[in-house]
Parts: sequence; C-alpha cells; structure tokens
Amino acid sequence: MTPATANGADSGAAIANPHYPHLFAPLDLGFTRLRNRVLMGSMHTGLEDRAADFPKLAAYFAERAEGGVGLMVTGGFSPNLVGWLKPFGGKLSWPWEVRPHKFVTAAAHQHGAKICLQLLHAGRYGYHPFTVAPSKLKAPINPFTPRALSARGVERQINAYASAARRAREAGYDGVEVMGSEGYFINEFTAPRTNKRNDAWGGSAEKRMRFAVEIVRRIREACGPDFIIIYRLSLVDLVEDGNQWQEILMQARAVEAAGATLINSGIGWHEARVPTIVTSVPRAAFVDVTAKLRPHVGVPVIASNRINMPDVAESILAAGKADMVSLARPLLADPQWTNKARTGQASRINTCIACNQACLDHVFQNKRASCLVNPRACAETELNYPKTLMPKSIAVVGAGPAGLACATVAAERGHRVTLFDAADRIGGQFNYAKQIPGKEEFHETLRYFQHKLDDSGVRLALGRQVDVAALQGFDEVVLATGITPRKVDFAGADHPKVISYTDVLSGRVTVGRRAAMIGAGGIGFDVAEYLAEEGPSPSLDVARWMAEWGVDASFESRGSLGRPQPEPAARELWLLQRSPGKPGARLGKTSGWVHRATLKAKGVKMLGGVEYVGVDDAGLHIRLGTVEQTLPVDHVVVCAGQEPCRELQAGLLAAGIRSHLIGGADVAAELDAKRAIDQGSRLAATL
Repeated sequence: MTPATANGADSGAAIANPHYPHLFAPLDLGFTRLRNRVLMGSMHTGLEDRAADFPKLAAYFAERAEGGVGLMVTGGFSPNLVGWLKPFGGKLSWPWEVRPHKFVTAAAHQHGAKICLQLLHAGRYGYHPFTVAPSKLKAPINPFTPRALSARGVERQINAYASAARRAREAGYDGVEVMGSEGYFINEFTAPRTNKRNDAWGGSAEKRMRFAVEIVRRIREACGPDFIIIYRLSLVDLVEDGNQWQEILMQARAVEAAGATLINSGIGWHEARVPTIVTSVPRAAFVDVTAKLRPHVGVPVIASNRINMPDVAESILAAGKADMVSLARPLLADPQWTNKARTGQASRINTCIACNQACLDHVFQNKRASCLVNPRACAETELNYPKTLMPKSIAVVGAGPAGLACATVAAERGHRVTLFDAADRIGGQFNYAKQIPGKEEFHETLRYFQHKLDDSGVRLALGRQVDVAALQGFDEVVLATGITPRKVDFAGADHPKVISYTDVLSGRVTVGRRAAMIGAGGIGFDVAEYLAEEGPSPSLDVARWMAEWGVDASFESRGSLGRPQPEPAARELWLLQRSPGKPGARLGKTSGWVHRATLKAKGVKMLGGVEYVGVDDAGLHIRLGTVEQTLPVDHVVVCAGQEPCRELQAGLLAAGIRSHLIGGADVAAELDAKRAIDQGSRLAATL
C-alpha cells in the first residue's frame, strides 16, 4: 500500500469533510474501500451465544451501520469447541452455524458498512473444563487448568481457524479479525510467560510467533485475496514475561507477510494489574505504541483504547499515529456517533464514560451487555421510543440522571414535559461524581443531556422547590427527587468534625490533613480518591498516569512494564466499613480492583469490621474486635448510604395526581446511575 493510499489521498477520494477531514477520508484496501476511518471494535454482548438472539444482534449492528461506521467487528466467536469463552458460547465451526450470521451481515451491508467476524479462541481464559493452551499453566483469573497441546493438536487448532474463516465468508462477512492479543490463545503462544514449549511452536521468538503467522497464512489461502484479515496484535502485554518490542515488531511484519490486511492494536492482558480501559485511564493513553509500529509495516494500523470523541480520533489520524481508530463502547453509548461527527454535531454525542458498569461488568456476570448512558444498547428490538398519539402534560421533578433520561425520552416521544429542580443546574449526584479524579468524563454526560433538553423541547425550571399545588394540572408526575445522605448514630455524631460527603464534594467544607471515611461503598471510595489527590488528576496527563501505574512509556521493556511511581497522597486517610471483609468487595467486577489498587498505592488505610465508638476533639474512636483505638482525624466524612427523598408522594396521592418514582427516590441503596437512566427511559417509553 502506498503512503498516499494509506492516508486517504488516492485519486478517488471524496471531498474532505469540513469537520474531521482525516476521520472521514476513505481507506482503500486495494480490493475494497472503507467509507471512513471508524472501526467499530469487537465487543462481546451476550447476543452471540444463541442462534435465537441473532435477529437482535442484527438490529444492534444495523443501528451502528446506519449510524455511519466504516468497518465493524463482531464479538468473539470461537473456531471450535475447546476455544469457547464459556460453555455453549459463540462458535463458528459447523455448517449449520453459518445461517444465523447472514442476518448480521445483511443488516450491516444494507446500510453501507463492512463487517468482520472476530475469531477468538479463549485458550486458558476459557471458563470450562475443555480448555487448551500452549503449556499447562492456569491463568490467575480462571479456576480451570488447560491441557497442553501436542504438535498435532496445534495443527488442528490452526485448521480450525481456517475452516471458521471460510464459514465466515460463506455467511457474508467481508473478513475476519484474528484475536491475537489480551492474553487469549494466540497471545499465549507468542509470550514467554505462557509458552514453555521446546518444540517447533516454542522457545525462540520466531517459534513462539509461528502459530500466529500460520493462522493468518492459512486463512488467506482458504479465503482468497479479496477478504479482509485484521490481526489484533498485542502491542503491550503489561504482564511480566510478556513480549519485548523487537519481538512484537517481528511478529507484525511476519503476519503482514502472511496476508494480514490491517493490524489492530491490542493493549494489555486480562490478568494485567494495569488498567487499560476504565474511565481513569487517560484518553488515547496507548496511541503512541501504535504510532511506534506504523512506520515499520506496510499495512494500515488501527489505534484503540479510550478513544471516545471525534476530536481525539481526528488528532490521532492527523498526526500520522494510525490509519484508523477503533471505537467499541463509544458506539454502544451512541450508535449515531459517526454521523454526528460527520455532520459537525459532536456536542450531541452521548459520550462513553468508560464506566464498564453495563457492558463489561454484565458480560463477566453472564448477562447481556448494555450501556449506562444508553439503555437501548443491545435492546434495540425491545426498547424503543415511538411518537405518542396522545400527547400528555408531564412534570418530572428532579434533574439528576433518572429525571434527565425520563424527561428527554418523554419529550422526544411528543409529550409536553416540564423538568423541575431545586438546584440551579442539572445533574443531581452527577455533579458530585464529576469532581472525582478519574471521573472527568461525567462532564460529558451532562453536556449531552443539556443539548438533549434543548433539542427535545423540555421546559426547564431550575431553582424551583415545587409542592403539590405547583403540580396540579399535569397528567403525570414523575418523582426523580433523588436521595438524602443517611446520618450516623453514635456518640459525637453531631461533633463539628463529622460532615457529609456532600459537604466535601460541594466545597462547603475544606477537609483537614487527616480524615476518615465512614462507609466503603462506591461513594466512600470516590471521596477517598478525591481527598487523596490534590491538583489536576493523573487521568488528564498520560505521562503522570503511566508513571503511577508502572508503564514503560518507551514500550521497549518486556511487557512494557516499569516500576510504579505513585504520587504521595495529599492527606492521611482511613476508609472504614462496619461489615467484615475487604473494603470495596462489592465494587464493579472489572473496575473495582482499580479503585482498591489506587488507594492502596496512596497509602490509604482500609479497614473492615469496624465498630464506631464515637467522635470527640481527639478524633474518631473505633473498635476492631476487642481492640479500641483513636484515629487522630480532623474530619469524619459520612459516606454511609442514602435514604430516598419522596416527600411529595403522599401529597400527590391524596390530591389524586398520578405519580411515579424513579432513580434514588425509588431505590436509594448504593447510588446507581445505570439503574436510574434505564428506569427513567423505560418509564418514559410507556407514558
């Protein structure tokens, strides 16, 4: 491929997009042409595992294709049974498994997108007893020990990949993505950490990468020259005994020579102790490793991880750091992401905040994926917002996430909606959340909703504390009035040292140099991170963030690992909980460990099984077992839960006004924006 073609400057290129000219330059692959540089990256949704769900999967891809994406990649499908992610997971190895996929490919092609099927062999990450791997080494995140393959077994796995690729072509896919990263099967062959073989498939770097090269070569032989082969190459393993840069570069050149059309960037293994996609990871944090590879190969390369807005994507392409950008979760959040960018409406994008709560957390809990900010994701055939034939006058009280979702969906459907809030701005608890280091993306959600309110015609009444009389005349009233922080009951609970988390995050109280948080749920962890940091967050500075987590910014070391250099905490902090066990055990499955590791690195003392004896001028008196001690703190921050705020409900009922409870006003347990936005949207769909 010539440099001009790779940069979209071929003779047939369309007129440059006035907003993002590099992002919307076509990409000529020789035998086919992509309409832009947006790749919808692979994302397992849970719809891949049953043939009966393929019409839903097709609808999911159809929305993103209609939304303007150039090339899409499905969730992972195993090339055989032993490669399953889980028992009876998505697989493409038998003839009768081809037909359901035609729903998906037809849906993509109908809207002008290209689509590839991802071939993902789980290797030792497979959650079942039939797992195989290059060596008999159990993964630290999996209870199953894999069987080490014989040389003949290795050949059978390679043939399975080629056979699955042929079936993908038969199903109408434009190509396949070969998953060679994230610690899955192929990556296990390439890395010395997991490949302890001494035969033709292990030992030297050339032998370790031979498995990957043979897979690409045989897929190319099986599927012909006019078939896209994306190779997902692990550019940074982020584990000990991972690959070193020269080995990665050698592998990239070898898979290119074997027939790869594109090389996609894989970042980190699932067992790595460095986060790669959570919201505290800076935007485009790993793009420089893609840029490091690009001059050394002749095929286009794709940048990935934490690229969630068009300006970020455009800057990567304009700087020559990649030829395409991969977005997975951002297209869960907003299927119209590409069209909005293309037409200069980036401010209307419903931005992915990288929370993982409804996507990856769901998948790891064996539930269907969705999206915190877009509950329609993966529910396109079930949750829709049709125009109403009987417009109503609706009052929504409370402009937090639940109220915002309900008001905007109801207005979008054609209802006359008034949104009240006692505060002078929208957002509710999100206005606290966005203050937390690493949660700056929450600003984006509020920006999106502000535009959505304007565009949908919601009448906004801020700074108004409404009563029942003010709600007379509305056909429906939705109470999204949120929560009030729960108070504590122990000696000294009224001492000036005792404050609420809202006092801290609103700036009403300046916390001293020593503080204890009572309650180690999500709010307690957030407040601890807020108080541990002083000044701009490392999440906004790639160099600082990499230093804190021990990532080698040159990407030269084995596994790209260095020595973590966490910045000292701004305060001495204690994070306490009544219940025994490890604080933070109930945080998100795929992100909770990041919060625990962050506070541990900052020296925050986390204690479970704490009895609160009382507070006085000396500090917080606690009892652990039979031992009593005094924490010499300046402040005690109460993060011990919430109570629903629903004072209006009884009065509305007495007045005969139809009302509904959503969000924290309905269930105030641990604050849950995912449930709030979903509940508000679903209610509005039925009004």
